[in-house]
Amino acid sequence: MSKGRLEAFSDGVMAIIITIMVLELHVPEGDDLADLIPLIPVFVSYALSFIFIGIYWNNHHHLLQAVHRVNGSVLWANLHLLFWLSIVPFATGWMGENNFSTWTVALYSTVLLLAAFAYLILTRALIAANGDDSALAAAVGNDLKAKISVALYVLAIPMSFLSSWLAYALILLVAVIWLVPDRRIEKTLAS
Repeated sequence: MSKGRLEAFSDGVMAIIITIMVLELHVPEGDDLADLIPLIPVFVSYALSFIFIGIYWNNHHHLLQAVHRVNGSVLWANLHLLFWLSIVPFATGWMGENNFSTWTVALYSTVLLLAAFAYLILTRALIAANGDDSALAAAVGNDLKAKISVALYVLAIPMSFLSSWLAYALILLVAVIWLVPDRRIEKTLAS
């Protein structure tokens, strides 16, 4: 089975997710700069979610660049990932509209945790479809960044009940970890 349709469909879904999120940025009623102040939490939550969707899009591209085959398990694993990513706009909007309150940050952390698990499942499905000796298997290795990310998301959920801002800082830390370019797949493919 060709991976091209999977890539095209996933690219389209992620583009729609970003579009839905930006539509939640409503224009204020007034024309003063002060009228933008209430939108700051909404914009901050949008910006972080935009970064996360961008990180997933980038890493998804690298995953598929490193494989030659996809199968039914990969298709379902990919849909599983896209499902959780499609919930991000809802969690983003709820968190931004409610100034990063406890339950909103807890839900946002949970959605990101479930997306991270789905990404790990997709990675494993791609490795299974392409073999343990595939370029992807060699590049991924023990995937320390993914394990750290999952741990930080797990920690952020209960942390949101103690301090939603500290929980948000943990989520932001995950974004920073992934913004540092991950060259494992590119290095493996180049060698």
